[in-house]
Amino acid sequence: MPDWPVVPLFGFLFALACVRGGATYAVGRGVRGAADRRTHLAENPKVLRGEVIVRRYGAPAVAVCFLTVGLQTAVLAAAGSLRMPLRRFLPVLAIGAVAWATIYVTIGFAVVEAIWGGRAWVPVAVAAGLLLLAWLGARARRRFTASEGDTP
Repeated sequence: MPDWPVVPLFGFLFALACVRGGATYAVGRGVRGAADRRTHLAENPKVLRGEVIVRRYGAPAVAVCFLTVGLQTAVLAAAGSLRMPLRRFLPVLAIGAVAWATIYVTIGFAVVEAIWGGRAWVPVAVAAGLLLLAWLGARARRRFTASEGDTP
């Protein structure tokens, strides 16, 4: 990775992991709040037991979930929905985000460099093209649905 700006990339990836993890936790917390208002979920003994377990053992699970593929969202949403206290969640979120950013800045970008060589702009160009196509498709769909409303 001779020309990669490692420190800014690390900072960006750390911030990305923190925002994504915090947002997933918040969504889980919000879903739980809505479920409590509708179903009185907080009175269920099994849910109360789950909350106790998450408060006791959930912090390591949150930190380790950043090292897995496919479990991060489930663990972070579960931490929110089972009401892990923020004073326990935020420090392990930071630890997990540091681990995730470190892995991607080192191993992840080394793999990208090995695959793409000096042509690291190729995946960026492909992603930009896909975003452009998605935007054009959404725009065409809006025009189509708007024109449907005009005809009787």
